Amino acid sequence: MRKLEILLFYHYIQIMSDQQQIPLSNVPEFSVSELAFSLKRTIEDNFSRVRVRGELSRVSIPKSGHMYTSLKDDKSVIDAVCWKGVLSKLSIKPEEGLEVICIGRITTYPARSNYQLIIESMELAGEGALLKMLEDRKKRLAAEGLFEADRKKAIPFIPHKIGVVTSPTGAVIRDILHRLADRFPRDVMVWPVKVQGEGASQEVTNAVNGFNSMPPNTRPDLIIVARGGGSLEDLMPFNEENVVRAVAASDIPVISAVGHETDTTLVDYASDLRAPTPTGAAEMAVPMRMNLLAQVVDNEKRLISGVGRLLSENRHKLEAASARLGNPDQLFELKTQHIDRANDRLEHSFKSYIARKTNEFTHHSARLLHPVSQIKIAANALNRWSEQLDNCKMRGLDNKRRTLTQLHEKLELLSFENVLKRGYVVVRDENNRPVTSAGLLSQGQAVDLQFMADKRVGAVINNSEVVKSKTPKNIAGKTDKKTDQGSLF
Repeated sequence: MRKLEILLFYHYIQIMSDQQQIPLSNVPEFSVSELAFSLKRTIEDNFSRVRVRGELSRVSIPKSGHMYTSLKDDKSVIDAVCWKGVLSKLSIKPEEGLEVICIGRITTYPARSNYQLIIESMELAGEGALLKMLEDRKKRLAAEGLFEADRKKAIPFIPHKIGVVTSPTGAVIRDILHRLADRFPRDVMVWPVKVQGEGASQEVTNAVNGFNSMPPNTRPDLIIVARGGGSLEDLMPFNEENVVRAVAASDIPVISAVGHETDTTLVDYASDLRAPTPTGAAEMAVPMRMNLLAQVVDNEKRLISGVGRLLSENRHKLEAASARLGNPDQLFELKTQHIDRANDRLEHSFKSYIARKTNEFTHHSARLLHPVSQIKIAANALNRWSEQLDNCKMRGLDNKRRTLTQLHEKLELLSFENVLKRGYVVVRDENNRPVTSAGLLSQGQAVDLQFMADKRVGAVINNSEVVKSKTPKNIAGKTDKKTDQGSLF
């Protein structure tokens, strides 16, 4: 009975709650957004500043400039974001697999219901990780050939102008200037840069590229990249890839002097010469002027001594050779006699030659005629040839005239007009063409009969008699009324 009452009461409560919408629980109700942002505020309040150590994974920097990555260890992974403004100020370059310590805050991304670390600063997890990163970078750059010995340029013996890339306020520049002044004073161009901290690597890169971009007549002959000693983190700008590539690509020889003798950076491998210290770089850049002067003086003494010794030896050789030659006057006597005799023979030969040519000229000139006589002879010959030419011309014309007359007579004798005069007739058809055969004529055909050159009459063909017709209009003269020709065919 008790259970039934309880069930009835519960049923009554349900009916009343449905009708009056009475809540069945005292747990507050949230919307999805309210719950998501409540969790966001809770996490940000409790983890507003954390220090996390892990390995960078899936490093991605899109066009926006923000970095999206993950921090992981052997068991867990947490997403991380580094905004563009913070990323540009980091002292290290984030790379895949690099173990780092990140300082930032934990927040959530409500749109995807996940949490992430907002990175505010980043440092390497330890010197071992830093050395591993540098070793990997060194191998990668060495594989590209940036550290090859055959690409290194020779350092000029005495550069006229030296460019120094270093901090303008440190002791390094003073040491370099002091040592250059002691050894061999040269013109120095200082390009002031930051040698550690944010932006140092970019300034060093710009300095090296700036020296190379200067006009050839103003840019330095040698570049010294210098920095004092420091920790491995302090020397990191000189291990950056952009600095190493700028030094390797420099057309001007580069001496690297970064840190102390035991410090080694990647710039040391890319430079043309490595100095243990900035002071050592100045010593390598120029020789010792006093040593050069002493060397010049010593070379001068040795040169004078050698020349004197050489002159003395040659003088002795000359004296010995001249002693063997004998008296020059006696040697010249015989040669003088030979010259005199040769001169006499030459003079006699020349006179004989002139006399012979004179005789030949006289002989030939006697055979020559006077030009007036030659002209008269030629004029007479010309007259004779002219007369012969006229005679030949007249004889030729007479011969041609007789030949022409004979041919004309033959032509007249063979002409058809003469044949007609002897009683023959030329028969022509209506087209004025000669008819050479009776088979070419037909009954009733009109023909033209020519008895003489100027006597022509018309006729019609008949088998037994000739039909007379009037003379054609184009025929001059009248024909006889009676003809005794009869039938031609």
